[in-house]
Amino acid sequence: MRALALNCTLKRSPDTSNTAALAQVVLAALAERGAQTELIRVVDYVVEPGVVTEATSEADEWPVLHGKIAAADILIVATPTWLGQQSSISKRVLERMDAMLSETKDDGRPIAYDKVAGVVVTGNEDGAHHCIAEISGALIDIGYTLAGQGWTYWNKGPGPGEEEYLTSDETEWSNLTGSRPRRICLRSHMPSKPLPCPRPKETDRPRSPRTGDLMADVHPTTSAAHADPRSSDLIG
Repeated sequence: MRALALNCTLKRSPDTSNTAALAQVVLAALAERGAQTELIRVVDYVVEPGVVTEATSEADEWPVLHGKIAAADILIVATPTWLGQQSSISKRVLERMDAMLSETKDDGRPIAYDKVAGVVVTGNEDGAHHCIAEISGALIDIGYTLAGQGWTYWNKGPGPGEEEYLTSDETEWSNLTGSRPRRICLRSHMPSKPLPCPRPKETDRPRSPRTGDLMADVHPTTSAAHADPRSSDLIG
């Protein structure tokens, strides 16, 4: 079982990263359950803008990160909060992961199916739930399964106070929630019944009892003009 955490801090190594520290709490909980873990600081790699898996320049190192993401059974996206939003690095990661929507396994199912994901957020300002919602929505769209409350966060809150997770004495809640939801993610990985392919093979599609022709891959209550091929098997 492989668990990968992408630290989307804006700080390059070897600068101290609060986001890395909380992500390590999550990875430690997964390691206790037998997972092989890895923490990557994305800003240390050259990740060009784009929505493709292939390198867009000679310097582009996204294919390296994509390979690690594809090999991981569990993906954690960890981001700081700036102006109440997730970091630009995390947005760059999700934009490049957009290409995974069209990548499939040997059986035709999306590459992210049967994989689980979670979110870690840190910051000295509010906005954690907004960041969690934005990242979770993107990961679900790509095909990942997210457990309920599969996230943790730390922020300073309003008014004066310690502005960094690493030097705050109020981290118990963040550490506790960082340890528990990921165990749910770990248990939910590799479901007993894998998610079905959203695009059935020609041989799997039903035939008309009257003509014997293959029937359109559209739910009876959904018009062809509005059918979403990525979710046709999930309607109803």
